[in-house]
Amino acid sequence: MPPERRSIVRTGIGYDSHRFAPGGPLVLGGVKIPHEFKLIGHSDADAVAHALTDAILGAACEGDIGELFPDTDPANKGRSSMEMLALAVDRIESKGFVIANADITVVTENPRIGPYRAEMRDVIARALHVSDGAVSIKGKTNEGMGWIGRGEGLACIAVASLAERTR
Repeated sequence: MPPERRSIVRTGIGYDSHRFAPGGPLVLGGVKIPHEFKLIGHSDADAVAHALTDAILGAACEGDIGELFPDTDPANKGRSSMEMLALAVDRIESKGFVIANADITVVTENPRIGPYRAEMRDVIARALHVSDGAVSIKGKTNEGMGWIGRGEGLACIAVASLAERTR
């Protein structure tokens, strides 16, 4: 009798944070949010896309966003973080994995995430090649504590689960 074949499931965690600077819009999860501040970064500084990219790459043991898209490469200056996310998805798919689901938490005092959640889920789901039901986005405050509480920036935590592609 042949050995039982088990499906491979992997989980990765990603984190990103950026400081605020005057002059919006703010880009989160591929969505331009009207806001008085933007995030400072080498690319478009989309912390949601950055944390999710790291979670996906980590789950597949394929490095991290800085390895694939170093800030020392001029080609990455101002680059779309959603483009980087899509390239990371292509990379893990070429290794035989698909995204099972993604769970994202944005920690910020402002803006509120709720009004943009549905659009962010849709944009991210398309990049991940999944339905929007496989993407969860939550907004949390830091209850006025620390650098996030003072409105100096925001942070994002993402978890991604990958499954082995079925033939």
